[in-house]
Amino acid sequence: MIEFSNTKYKKIANEARKTVLRLIYEAQGSHLGSNFSAIDILAVLYDLANLDKDLKEDRDRIVISKGWVAASAYYFLAKKGVISENDLETYCKEDSKYIGLLEPTVRGIEAAGGSMGFGLPFGVGFAIAKKIKKEKGKAFVLMSDGEMQIGTTWESALIASHHKLDNLLVVVDKNDFQAMGKVENILNIEPLAGKWREFGWEVREIDGHNFEEIETALTTPSDKKKPVIIIAKTIKGKGVSFLERNNLYHYKAPSEEEYKKALNELNGRDN
Repeated sequence: MIEFSNTKYKKIANEARKTVLRLIYEAQGSHLGSNFSAIDILAVLYDLANLDKDLKEDRDRIVISKGWVAASAYYFLAKKGVISENDLETYCKEDSKYIGLLEPTVRGIEAAGGSMGFGLPFGVGFAIAKKIKKEKGKAFVLMSDGEMQIGTTWESALIASHHKLDNLLVVVDKNDFQAMGKVENILNIEPLAGKWREFGWEVREIDGHNFEEIETALTTPSDKKKPVIIIAKTIKGKGVSFLERNNLYHYKAPSEEEYKKALNELNGRDN
């Protein structure tokens, strides 16, 4: 494992937030809060992943099930050289393939994301295929806590456990909100860690904004021949005070005033 650098990850994540903020503002798009809750996780994941512009067959597979964080995924793919940084400027523009939900028409996007419950089945398939082909790399899946309410999630969890897929690693961006409100008020998923243990998974619980905890959770191998799930406690809208825990910005586009205010806060984090 590379030597841990909190400063490096902090810089990567803050630059990502500023770019994602601009892309969503210029497109007058949505899901700003959801992007910001996941960016610290994605900053570490894409930095560590075996993923380059050539997209080798034995690469790590990153499935973004919560595909509404498309702006963040595009940003990190551009930084890895998988897509052109110039392509980011077409985000949600007319006739652009870079839409607000992830589709595999974009290089480096392994599977469609956005319809809840699709990502983990894809991840299980990639992990099984790697086992069959004796291929290097892991299958990583980023999920939302709202997806813990979906039937395909638990069916896939059983399949992964049955096949002892220790090359499958799932991260749950647990920000406690979904589109229409708090997760606990829509369909309570607690105790989440206990449920996953009962389904035969190794469970790791972390602070989803602590870079050292994220890196350790992503890089520590399973010694139990089990798939791994990381339950990452996050804050929706993390990084900008008026966005944090404010579910209005699940769908609301930032105004010019809000954009400038948010950007000023993020610029202040550079110091």
